[in-house]
Amino acid sequence: MSALVVDTSSFISYFKVGNETIDDAIKEGRAYLSPIVAAELLSGIRSKSDQFLMKDFFKDLPLCGNEIESWFKTGLLRSKLYSKGLSVSIADAHICQCALELNGHLITEDKIFSKIAKITELKLIG
Repeated sequence: MSALVVDTSSFISYFKVGNETIDDAIKEGRAYLSPIVAAELLSGIRSKSDQFLMKDFFKDLPLCGNEIESWFKTGLLRSKLYSKGLSVSIADAHICQCALELNGHLITEDKIFSKIAKITELKLIG
């Protein structure tokens, strides 16, 4: 199986009701975390103890898109999408770029990624 980048929306659902695809990817070491997703999730947690638990959970996941070259590619991807008439946030472009760099899949519930997938090689689950 290929790498799986987990979007913020899918992690939120995962923490609420679980998800077998994400469970399997975590167990197999294929679930990747974008630093943007980590920041988005932590920004929504108010309890210090829950923040600690979330950071502890993240420590077991490999990071993607952490190198400067990845950020360059993110900017170029966002520019390409904009030139095709699709405006996306830096965060969403970065999450997409992570999946593209890993030649993996992105699991998401966010509709913007379906639009991105029509313009790029992005492979989606969800």
